[in-house]
Amino acid sequence: MRHAAVLTAGSWGTVFAKVLADAGAHVTLLARDQAIADAINGRHVNPRYLADVRLPDLVRATSSPRRALREADLVVLAVPSQALRSCLVEWAPLVRPGAVYVSLMKGMEAGSSRRMSEVIAQAAGVGPERIAVVSGPNLAREIAVEHPAATVVASDCAATANAVQAACWTPYLRPYTNADVLGCELGGAVKNVIALAAGMLEGMGFGTNSLASLITRGLAETARLGTALGADPMTFAGLAGLGDLVATCGSPLSRNRSFGEKLGRGMTLDQVLAEQRQVAEGVRSCRPLLALADGLGVSMPITRQVERVLYEGLPPLEAVKDLMSREPGPEYHL
Repeated sequence: MRHAAVLTAGSWGTVFAKVLADAGAHVTLLARDQAIADAINGRHVNPRYLADVRLPDLVRATSSPRRALREADLVVLAVPSQALRSCLVEWAPLVRPGAVYVSLMKGMEAGSSRRMSEVIAQAAGVGPERIAVVSGPNLAREIAVEHPAATVVASDCAATANAVQAACWTPYLRPYTNADVLGCELGGAVKNVIALAAGMLEGMGFGTNSLASLITRGLAETARLGTALGADPMTFAGLAGLGDLVATCGSPLSRNRSFGEKLGRGMTLDQVLAEQRQVAEGVRSCRPLLALADGLGVSMPITRQVERVLYEGLPPLEAVKDLMSREPGPEYHL
């Protein structure tokens, strides 16, 4: 996998293009804005995201999907989860036969409650052997400046997971493989919702005990839903589960946490949406996750309260009171 296309040039897409190039691949980064492509090609920076980070010479940019995909044997998808299906309608016919799709996205499709790998399989018409998922505690800014980190490459096909692992292994990013695609994707989707709640706690001025309790019970929700769907419970103790949850809930670099913090300070959903430029995936994923859980009879009380704050106007403090007044029970209940 010596030629990769990364679609598109958002913050994580840009950083992952750097990772692939640092691992030795020739990378074409799709930028929707020609000015961004020109800046990447001329000055080796993305002026909209991470303008102070120099991109390797092996990263080139274009505003043409056809040119981006022309030689790619690795197609990396980094778009908002709700836009993936419509993007693939345009892009999939341009992808070379046999190319592997890699999802960097951590969300659920509204309406269908499908995971991103399921949307890729359906919209692009490819089998699981050509799909991989990258997930873990991967805050873009930290990886961009080469802080040591680890990630997970999950695929139903071991050969595909191993090939993608090799393609993104650098001195600062250590990838592990995992066969549990469902668990890795679910962990990534639910943690965004829990991170919204973590931000609300921060915005309301609560402390470390509150955050630790939220993270732990959020992990319990994730494991309950994952187990009901057939995921490996061990996945949720790993990088794509606990690791990603801790990073996203604890860091001000997390867009979901930052979004939730503004809600906790009293802003409305519409006000935060108008102010925050980057997509907070948990905002759109909480409802499809609840639809999945309700269909299986799985209790997800934190996710439920986040949905009420977002879409029913429930004050965050009232959501906390509702959670704290629930009937007590055993800690482990799967």
